[in-house]
This record gives sequence, structure tokens and C-alpha cells, in this order.
Amino acid sequence: MMRLDHVSYACGPEGLLETAERISGALGLEFVKGGVHPRFGTRNVIFPLKHNQYLEVVEVLNHPASLKAPFGQAVRARSELGGGWMGWCVSLDDLTDAEQRLGRQSVPGNRKFPDGRELTWQQIGIKGLIADPQVPYLLRWDDGTEDLHPSRALEPTGYIDEITIAGSRDRVLDWLGHPDQVQLGEVTMNYLAPNGTPGILSVTFQTAKGEVVL
Repeated sequence: MMRLDHVSYACGPEGLLETAERISGALGLEFVKGGVHPRFGTRNVIFPLKHNQYLEVVEVLNHPASLKAPFGQAVRARSELGGGWMGWCVSLDDLTDAEQRLGRQSVPGNRKFPDGRELTWQQIGIKGLIADPQVPYLLRWDDGTEDLHPSRALEPTGYIDEITIAGSRDRVLDWLGHPDQVQLGEVTMNYLAPNGTPGILSVTFQTAKGEVVL
């Protein structure tokens, strides 16, 4: 099974909470503090969404891990450009095929909740996202963590309707493997020929305020 899991927005110079407050005002959605990613040297806040999706706003920390871990490097690079859409993530039930296709092993990730609980997962593809920001990174949530999925942190009231990417549909499907089997759930993917760097151009949300494009 393959589906859109979340989209990632790197905070700008105003910092994590002010960026989250600005996005909250635009969307009319609540967020919760997600906690720290110890292995990556980052922390985030979460906007839970319907269809088991979420929006994360993420900030790099002044921590050695952020200089070594590809995820921390990706967040730092986007924030240093002023912040904005960093990438998108697809979840799978099994990363074996992706590991074979990409020629490397997935790496563990974890997030410490403020209340002490811990969410764990395996992920792969951040280096690909850094090199070619149109492609998603991939993850598999560890067994037994279903109740901790970020989409369940609050009762969701909005959802992702469309993602517009500067890039190539064929390139993205080839990256995901088995193009005929790619099902990203209830979201429309739009691809535009890029002028400059490929990557997410915008994300359209359906909320109580109506359609909102960030």
C-alpha cells in the first residue's frame, strides 16, 4: 500500500512557532507541538488532517545531528533560503523494494512527544529529495505506532486536495517504482515544467474557510 502521508514546510527566519501561527491563521486550522527528532537535529509542529495526512512545519536545531543527518541538512538548506515547502512524503507498508531500487538501507527515525511518548519509523530518500526536490521521500511507520500517527493528534477538520509540483510526473512515478501501482489517496497531483529548481510550488487545502492555497 502506498499513500500520501504528509507535506513538510521549513520555517523561515521568524522561527517555528511564528511560522506555524501564520500558517494556522491562513488555514484556520489548529496545530500541536510535535516534539524533537533526536536523530535529525530538528523539531516540528503538526497540523493533523483528514485521510491520515498531516502538515508539518519543521525547524532545524543548533545540534550536531542536524549537520550530519540528511533530513537536518534538507531543513537547514530550505530555511536558509527563507523557508517554504521542503518536500512531501509517501508512506508504504514495506520499504524493501525501495531499498533495493535506491541501493541503500532505510534509516530509523524517532520523535519524542512532550509527554514522553515516542513515535518511531524507518525512512529513505532524503538524499534524493535534496538532489531533486520534486521527488518524495518514503517511510514506513513501525508496527504498534498507529495510535501515535500525527494525523491523530487532534480531530482533523481539513485535508490536502492538490499538490502542484515543478517537475515531471514520469520522473516522480519512476522514483516511486511500479508506476502502474502508485495510488496516493484522495489528492490530485499537478506537474508543471519547472522554471528553475524543481519542487513543490503550492499545496491546496480544503478547510472550514474553504479552499486555501499555500
